Amino acid sequence: MAESLARGEIPPQLVDAERVMLEWTGLLTLRPADNTAAHVEALREAGWDDEQIAEAAYVTAMFAFFNRVADAFGLEDPGYAEMAEGQVRPATRYAPDSP
Repeated sequence: MAESLARGEIPPQLVDAERVMLEWTGLLTLRPADNTAAHVEALREAGWDDEQIAEAAYVTAMFAFFNRVADAFGLEDPGYAEMAEGQVRPATRYAPDSP
C-alpha cells in the first residue's frame, strides 16, 4: 500500500468508502473550485456523515495551509520519509528526542 501512496495512487485494497474520501480530498487539494454538492453527496452515500466530511475538509485545508506557509518562507523538506524508514532524525528545537 505504501508504494501506491508514494506514487500518488489510491491503493486497490481500500474499501469503497475510503476510496471515495481519498478521491474527494485529492479534488480539494488539486482542484478545489471543481467541488460540487454531488461530490459531497457521494461521500454521504459511501457512509460518511457530515461531521466526518467536515473534519476531512478541515484536515485537507490545514495541510494546504502548512504547505503554502512552508513555500512562502522557503522551508526545506525535513526528511520525514527517511525518518519513517529509520534512516535519519531531523534536528528540531521544538520537540525532545524520543526513544
